[in-house]
Amino acid sequence: MSLPETPIKRRLSKQIRVGSVLVGGDAPITVQTMTNTLTTDVEATLAQIRAVEKVGADIVRISVPTMEAAEAFKLIRAGTTMPLIADIHFDYRIALQVAEYGADCLRINPGNIGNEKRIRAVVDCARDKGIPIRIGVNGGSLEKDIQEKYGEPNSAALVESAMRHVDILDRLNFDQFKVSVKASDVFLAVGAYRELARQIEQPLHLGITEAGGFRAGAVKSAIGLGMLLSEGIGDTLRISLAADPVEEIKVGFDILKSLRIRTRGINFIACPSCSRQEFDVISTVNELERRLEDLVLPMDVSIIGCVVNGPGEALISDLGLAGAQRKSALYESGERVGRLDNNSLVDTLEARIRAKAAMMDPNGRIAIINHK
Repeated sequence: MSLPETPIKRRLSKQIRVGSVLVGGDAPITVQTMTNTLTTDVEATLAQIRAVEKVGADIVRISVPTMEAAEAFKLIRAGTTMPLIADIHFDYRIALQVAEYGADCLRINPGNIGNEKRIRAVVDCARDKGIPIRIGVNGGSLEKDIQEKYGEPNSAALVESAMRHVDILDRLNFDQFKVSVKASDVFLAVGAYRELARQIEQPLHLGITEAGGFRAGAVKSAIGLGMLLSEGIGDTLRISLAADPVEEIKVGFDILKSLRIRTRGINFIACPSCSRQEFDVISTVNELERRLEDLVLPMDVSIIGCVVNGPGEALISDLGLAGAQRKSALYESGERVGRLDNNSLVDTLEARIRAKAAMMDPNGRIAIINHK
């Protein structure tokens, strides 16, 4: 019952490696996040890394603003195998230190760390240790002369800023880097990424920066990143939300899943519910999502509260539920296989889904049907 592969043709980009994870080329589009704990609180930071790893994070970025934070990064690095990006802005010495401590990537803009000698020291270190660099341009922190030239942030300003840093790395014969040109305005960011994609071959890190709270930020990110991804632009992404980083990872995978680019875990197809529902669809779906976060195989789980759309959806799903009075119909692989008591749906469905998952190969799928 699998959906066809995405029809999107990706932009061909150079491939780099962030720890054990490939970014760009024909590698899967990766989903990353950034810790929001104090880096010096090693245990809290490691706990957050473990939480995002559980829901599928490929890469985690950690802010390292001070030498004290760099020493904490050393302990964090020892406590996880997750690929870690060290986020540094101005002090080249911090970049050199975290490189020694095992950073898998440096987020540092070459033009912001001082003279040629300092830039070369960081680039030579990255080259020696096989560490890529991420150039990260943000609409809220453009260089003063670019701000004066353009008057206000626009796509051309973002791209010009990015190309300044790219030119430095080109001059130093270093091509192991990726670039982002983020802005909080969807159209500004999309325009910048489109233009940058035409000018360089390096991987692009997608994001709508400072997107907002969970709901608004998820919507803005889905629109902006969805536009770019549908055009084949993008090799890794971060959803920037004023929320738990776990939610950033979930939204990132939901965007990729919606475009049939990459699937992880269960794809719940659930009706919004109405007076036709024969059981509480909303609480059933929410509880199943919570319980089944640990499943990584791609599955379609669709939960429908009535018999109007339920059977039709169920027939094209691997596992489908169509609501009916007292007992709802369960379908598997296009066939009706029984009825489930509406009073114990969550427990029974969880057990059936886990049993199905245990029998599936890595490319298998599952679905639980819902009414629309």
